[in-house]
Parts: sequence; structure tokens; C-alpha cells
Amino acid sequence: MYELKTLLPQFDITLPTCMYELRNVSLSAGATPGPAAHQIQCSGAAEVESNNTKTGICALDLDILGRQIQHLLKNQDTTAVLERQEKVLKQLEELKAQLGQIRASLGVRVCGKTVQHTTAYHNGGLKEVPLHDVVVNGHPNFIPYALLALKNAWRDLYTIDVKTFTHSTMADIGPAAREFEANLAKVSVNPALPKINVTLIWKNCEHTEMISSPTMYVPIYGEVNIIRYLGRVGPTEYRYENSPLCNEIDAVLDICYQLLRCTTHKSQVAMVRLLDKRLQQQQYFGGDQMSVADIGVYSSLIRMPAITDKDLTPALLAWRKRAKLITKI
Repeated sequence: MYELKTLLPQFDITLPTCMYELRNVSLSAGATPGPAAHQIQCSGAAEVESNNTKTGICALDLDILGRQIQHLLKNQDTTAVLERQEKVLKQLEELKAQLGQIRASLGVRVCGKTVQHTTAYHNGGLKEVPLHDVVVNGHPNFIPYALLALKNAWRDLYTIDVKTFTHSTMADIGPAAREFEANLAKVSVNPALPKINVTLIWKNCEHTEMISSPTMYVPIYGEVNIIRYLGRVGPTEYRYENSPLCNEIDAVLDICYQLLRCTTHKSQVAMVRLLDKRLQQQQYFGGDQMSVADIGVYSSLIRMPAITDKDLTPALLAWRKRAKLITKI
């Protein structure tokens, strides 16, 4: 065959000096780099005749190839790499054990953030995620009494640390909001319990809203929905996703949402009658124990001064006395 002209000229390639050079472990001692065909020795050639045509075949000497593989496995560079790998894996196992001990000693506090230790059974399938500090924007005319009620009800189970601030849009928050702040400050904070930090900002806003994401503005509107959120990240005793009364608790919270938006006294009384039907003969709206549904109803009734004792049934009056012993409001 005739020879073709080289299209691409030969260039001298300068290798970078920022990395050290490793010796080629695939070459045996004293061997020089070259095509792979020159590294494999052949013991001879066999002639195969097929269809009256002779073809030359290189017969591979398996003994020589085996000796080359053994030499490669015994090479000092390969052995050193394996030893370093074993050493690194051992150090990683020791580091993993140390991190496990540190996490166990810290309990529920890791890097200043609270970790909610939840399981699929107790928390509706939610995974363990770090809890971020939340911000609640509220108007002094619509005080979120649920924060104080939850703080008192969870006194021995969970800590809600509430800090209050006044936005520049509010000239005066009024005596009711100041009393609310004072009652929040009276509840002590137990550092040994899981905690979530809540920043309450008195602001000229239409709806009570909570911002749960520190990186983006993702508000949760309505005090009832804030109660739902805190109920999911709070103590396991108040999580209701796996409770047989899950739908019942959600229905009660929905009635509270509608009650807070009633514009006439007649419609407010109608919502109260619905709550009385939901309570029936139970001690609380969640059964025999206090639940987030009771927190929502209690806070909503406080926010509706137009609803007096005359509008409440005997069952609701008895329930309110029991709830007051827990919420301390």
C-alpha cells in the first residue's frame, strides 16, 4: 500500500508540573514503553488452513502472560496503593465512630440547629430534618394566643422560645399585646428540651402569617395553619397524623378558621354550635387528651370577644375550664 501524508504535524506537548508523576505500574522491571503488542510475547505461530487459504495466527504463551500478571501484582507501587487505601478506609471508620459519639452527646442539638427526632410512625412519614427559626407577622388586633397556649401546654415536653419585636408600621401595639408579651416572658425556657425559636413581629398586616424558610419568602397564612405546622414539629404527644381522630382534628381546625372570618354575630354562633357537635361527650376535641384542636378552639374563642358565655353550651363551658388549666390563659 502507498503511504499517506500526515495531516496533523507533530507537536511537543508540555505536561503540567502541578502534579507529581507516577511510574507506570503496567511495565515490568527494565521494560521500555511501547505498543501493547510488543509487551506480550508469543511462543510461535500456527498455520491454519481454511477454504484453501492460509492465515498466520500468533499463539499466546499463557505461562509468560501468567508470570507477567504475577509480577504486576507483586509490584511495589501497587502494594503501596493498596496499603494506603486500607489505611484511609480505617481512618474513615474511626472518624464515623467519633461523629456518632459527638452526635449522641449533643442529643437534639447539632451545630446550633434543632433536629427533630421523628419516625415514620410518629410523624406521618416525615424525615428527620433540621428545624429553622420561624418568623410570625401578626397585627395587635389579632393576637396569636396559640403561641402562648402551646408554650404553656408543652412546658414539660417542648420549648417554644418567642421573641417579640415591633415593626415601624405600628406606632403602638396596645395594652392587650403588651400583656400578651408579658405572659410569654413569664414562661421559662428549659434548655434541656427540644426547642424552636419563634420571632413574633407586630406589623400592620391583614393576616397572621408565618415564614418557615430562611432562604425564600414562603408564608403560611392563618393562625390555624401555624398551629398545624407547630403540631407537626412539636412533641410526639401532639402529632395527630397517625391518630384515628386525624380527620376530626382537621375538621375542628377548619371550623376555627371559618369562625375567625365570620363578620356577623349570628354566623359566629353558628360556628360555635358546630364546635359543640364536634365535642359531644368527650373531654377534649382530640378525645381524652389535649390536642392541637383544643389549642385552636381556645385561641379562637379568646380572639372573638363578641362570643360570651351565653353563646356557649354547658359542654363547651366545662371544656373551657379544663383547657384553661393547661393553657394558663
